[in-house]
This record gives sequence, C-alpha cells and structure tokens, in this order.
Amino acid sequence: MLKRSDSSIDMRIGAPWKSILWFTLPMLIGNIAQQLYNTVDSIVVGKYIGDNALAAVGSAGPIVNLLLVLFIGISAGANIMTAQYFGARNREALSRTIGASITVTIVSCIFLILVATPFIRPLLEILNTPDSIIDWCYDYLFISLVGIAGLAFYNILSGIIRGMGDSVSALIYLLVATVINIVLDVYFVAVLDMGVGGVALATVIAQIVSSILCMIKLSRMKEHFDFGLKYLIPEASYVKTIVKLGLPSGLTQAIFSSAMIIVQSLTNQFGEQFIAANVVIMRVDGFAMMPNFSFGMALTTYAGQNVGAGLYDRVTKGAKQGTLMAVGFSAVITGIILLFGKGLMGIFSETADLVDMSYYLMKILAVGYIAMAVTQSLSGIMRGAGDTVTPMWISLITTVALRVPVAYGISYLTRTPELPFGRYECIQISLLISWVMGAVITAIFYRMGRWKNKAIK
Repeated sequence: MLKRSDSSIDMRIGAPWKSILWFTLPMLIGNIAQQLYNTVDSIVVGKYIGDNALAAVGSAGPIVNLLLVLFIGISAGANIMTAQYFGARNREALSRTIGASITVTIVSCIFLILVATPFIRPLLEILNTPDSIIDWCYDYLFISLVGIAGLAFYNILSGIIRGMGDSVSALIYLLVATVINIVLDVYFVAVLDMGVGGVALATVIAQIVSSILCMIKLSRMKEHFDFGLKYLIPEASYVKTIVKLGLPSGLTQAIFSSAMIIVQSLTNQFGEQFIAANVVIMRVDGFAMMPNFSFGMALTTYAGQNVGAGLYDRVTKGAKQGTLMAVGFSAVITGIILLFGKGLMGIFSETADLVDMSYYLMKILAVGYIAMAVTQSLSGIMRGAGDTVTPMWISLITTVALRVPVAYGISYLTRTPELPFGRYECIQISLLISWVMGAVITAIFYRMGRWKNKAIK
C-alpha cells in the first residue's frame, strides 16, 4: 500500500472529462467513506444511547466545523500552490510549499487547542443548547478539539497529494481509517459504554492513523519534490502565498459555520426531536453532496495544473465537461435518496415521528443538491486558477446576507400561539434558497472570467 510511490494523474493531457472523472472517482469513494465516519457515529449513538445523544452530536457539528476553519484555509492554499507548481514542474517551489504547509499546520494546531478549549461550554450556553444534552455536547467537542491534529493533517496532506494528481492514495488511507472508526465506535460505545465521548475518541484515533499514512506516502514521493528538515523552516513568501490563497477559503468556511451556528441557535428552540431530525438529514444529505464536493476538488486540481502550464482553453473546456458530470451524478444520487430516503433515515432511529419529520424536511432540500453541483464545480475552477476571493464573497452573500435573515424571517412571520417559534421548515427553506441563489451568482462570476488573471506569479 505504501510502496507505490507514484499514482499521479497528469491532468494537462488527454480528454479533459476523462482526467476529471478518473481523478474524481477515488475522491467520491473517499468522501463517501468520510461521510460514513459521521453516519456510523450517528447510528451508534442513536441505537445505543438514544435520540437525545443524537441531538447532542448534531448540536456539536457546526462548532466542530468552525474549529476547522484554520486548516481548511491552509489546505486550500497548499492544494492550489501544489497543483500549479506541479503543473509548472517547479521542484523547488513545490518542496518549499509542502514544508511550509506542514509547519504552519503544527503551529495552528497548538494555537487552536490553547485558545479555543476554555470557550467550549460558554459557547454552548450562548447557543441555547438544551440542558438535557449540553454535557454530551461538551464531551464530544472537548475530545474532538484536543485530537484535532489528526483531522488537520489528513486534510492538508491529502490535499497536497491530490494537488500532485494522486487521488487514489488518500482514498486508501481514508478507507483504512473508516474501518478503524467503525470498529472503535461499536467497541467504545456498545462494549465499554463510553457514551458520546467514545464516538469522538474513535474518530480522533482513526484520523490520526490516516494522517500518519499520508505523511509516509508524502515522504516517498521524492520524484516530484524534496522532503527534508530544511524545508520545514518556512520562507515568508511561501507562508504569505498560502495565507493569501487559503484565507478566503478559510473565511468561506468560517462564514458558513458561523451562519450554521446562528441558525443552530434557532434550531435548538424547536426542541430535541427537531435537532435530532436535522442530524439525520445532515447525515443523509452528506451523501447527496458527495458528487458536488468531489467534482469541486477535482476541478480545483485540474484548473491548478492547467493554469500552471498556461493551458486556459483546456481549463474552460474541462469546466464545462466537469460541471455537466457533477450535475448528472448529483441528480441520480438525489433521486435515489428521495426514493429510499425514509428507509435510510430509519437506520438512525426507531422513533416513527422522527423518521417522518426527517424525510419531510429532506424533500424540501432536494433541488438544492443539483444547484450545489454547479456552485462547487465552477468555484473549484476559480479556486484552482488562484481566485479564492470570489467564492468567498458569494458564500458571504448567500449564507449571511440571505440564509440567516430568511430563516429568522420565516420563523418570525409564522409564529402563532400554537407555534411560538414559528414553522420549523424555515431552516430547510432558507438553505434551499441560499443554494439556488449561490449557483446563479457563481455561474455569472465564472462567465465574467476574472479568475483567468489570478495565477500564482
């Protein structure tokens, strides 16, 4: 598994759709495996602990995503730089980029653990987390934060490996971690009775294993770059470029996560069952989103390699073909989930009302998954070309200026004596509107073509 040193795809040659598809498929499988992490967590929690524990994991989710903002930014910057320097065959710049990314990640992990840990419980209280689940939420978040280095390094190192055209190795390591996670989930919760904290610990251990495997793989790819101690002492120019390219992506995730946290405060007001229903929806719709995220990441690498080589006509051609494939995949998976969604949701809970509510809310979101295929694909092209700012502004508009006011507006306007907080559908309707508008705005900015002038100099 570790001896195969080069399974990279040169995306500068051959039919664009073939390069994109063959690069995407391993990532699609990998993203499904990663979603399986969260799904197994929820199934184990729902079956062995109960619906309130399921709600606790769901309430913790947006906060975990916010904690990952730093690493999403580093990963995005490193991935874009790796792809462009790999495409330009610039060995020295590639070596410096990888070394700087590793060092920045280490420093960021230490900083985050020291700064964020004391604020976990106060934040949960601010968000109106029900007393019945707040202790479970705290346990889950504390363990996730202390062990965040595993997830951080997997995301960043696998992004670097993908930037050099290898999406297979990251898949293999993720599959290994998924098996470990499933086994430990059942053992910690069902056998040792460790509760929600056991689920978090299982995930942390699995992520550490996957990050170690990525590091070993990276150390063996010396045909593309040099890997040594001197490269771990970062040059300011490379750190600056990582931050410049990655900051907008990190801010995009921060914006999205902050909006999720603000909306979570509204969600918490509807009670434990609605919180649990949202957890079930997130787990199932995570699979609906897999083609979108996979094609988005593939097109980032595709654009990066071809922009690095100056092949802009090929980038445009690949953008069209990749987006069409993403829409097709998303439509098929969304259809499958709508047909079999109720049965899928029954896996998480035996409470009939919870399953019915989850399926009803899922149907509201259906069209949005296809819209997100357009957004992720075209945003991936822009990011790969070096334009990470435009997707950030689009995210700001759709999640903060649109989704949050719509959610609270519908909630306020539908209040009655029987429904003191309004209609709970406000959460899903606001999300659907933001997804559709995001696709429209992203398509407009892509056609404007300003991303073509953003390559790393």
